[in-house]
Amino acid sequence: MAELLYQGHGSFRMTGNNGAVLYLDPFAGSGYEKPADIVLVTHQHGDHNQISKVTRAPGCRIIQNFDALKDGEYRSFSVKGFQIEAVPAYNRNHRREECVGFLVEADGVRCYFAGDTSETAEMAGLRERKIDYAFFPIDGVYNMDAAEASRCAAAVRARHSVPVHTCPGALFSEDAAAEFRAEGKLVLHPGEEVRL
Repeated sequence: MAELLYQGHGSFRMTGNNGAVLYLDPFAGSGYEKPADIVLVTHQHGDHNQISKVTRAPGCRIIQNFDALKDGEYRSFSVKGFQIEAVPAYNRNHRREECVGFLVEADGVRCYFAGDTSETAEMAGLRERKIDYAFFPIDGVYNMDAAEASRCAAAVRARHSVPVHTCPGALFSEDAAAEFRAEGKLVLHPGEEVRL
């Protein structure tokens, strides 16, 4: 069973049953000592792209937004047991052609990491993908607020919906997370690890 460490803000570490390690948007918190087999970066803002924080295993594959979105095409990747698919992410602070979200599947569990985004037209189509865990930004400054993220969660209908990127300049805001409403809501705190 895959494990996920929420490092805070928009940063995650995911470990597959086979021991392969994936980091997404390295920046916040701790837990970067496990050597990475894959590093995903949704966009090039400094609070999402600190690849140098990550210890890398030999042959580490780094997939950044500009690798995942080429010539208007959202690309898919298969790396060490992880199935990875780029999906649209955008808002007034994040240009569509410079940002992506990711669908990541490992050990039969599918996760949607929305990246820095507001509600997109494409989110409704994710419902049919039967997502197990969806991670939505809710800061209300650079991304959608908790109310808009709650609407997105209702559209995506993941088994669990998780509020992240809750407050600019902080790892986590309990107050902001409390405003997020979703069926199957799950609140993760920085440093908390869950078996998916």
